[in-house]
Amino acid sequence: MEKHIIFNIGRQFGSGGKSIANRIGQVLGIPVYDGEILSEAARQSGISPEFFEKQDEKRRSWGIGSIFGANRYASGYSTGSGINDAELFRIQSETIREIASRGNAIFVGRASDYVLRDLDCCVDVFICAPVEARVERIRERLGIDSDEKAAALIEKRDKGRAEYYNFFTQGHWGKSSGYDICIDSSILGIEGTADLIIDFAKRSGKL
Repeated sequence: MEKHIIFNIGRQFGSGGKSIANRIGQVLGIPVYDGEILSEAARQSGISPEFFEKQDEKRRSWGIGSIFGANRYASGYSTGSGINDAELFRIQSETIREIASRGNAIFVGRASDYVLRDLDCCVDVFICAPVEARVERIRERLGIDSDEKAAALIEKRDKGRAEYYNFFTQGHWGKSSGYDICIDSSILGIEGTADLIIDFAKRSGKL
């Protein structure tokens, strides 16, 4: 593949965004970064991987780090206890940019479309689906025993992702005008949606 291309995949919880990203990666031979972003950020910063995982795509409303800043509590750096939200976002963003500089990549979530907004090689995608389809997917994937519980989890996770994205980017998570293409994954399924995104990238001249 001669061109440098980056796919940034935003997604509603339960829409199959990660599976679609994996399918694109398999077809094009491009690495997919989801939880791997957290592991790499932890390795480069020296902060506990568990801390990154706990704070993944979440914004704390308060805390010692948020109030006083990181430097005063440097002794807690390895666990992240003295790191505020802005510092965590900065570390993660630097990791995403460093990975993107190596070559082709597919990033899932973590506001990567905003982080890489100055790169011309990006295809910014948002994956959505009706709540009924997402409830069915989440129940099957997580073994949840009722539609009500699955719907509640979906609402909670989507709210968290929106708050995280909107706070750090000053944008609007999931708003169609913020992406190159928004797709309802329930119409074409995982493979069909992935194929459509690939075709879009080709037609746009990015691939």
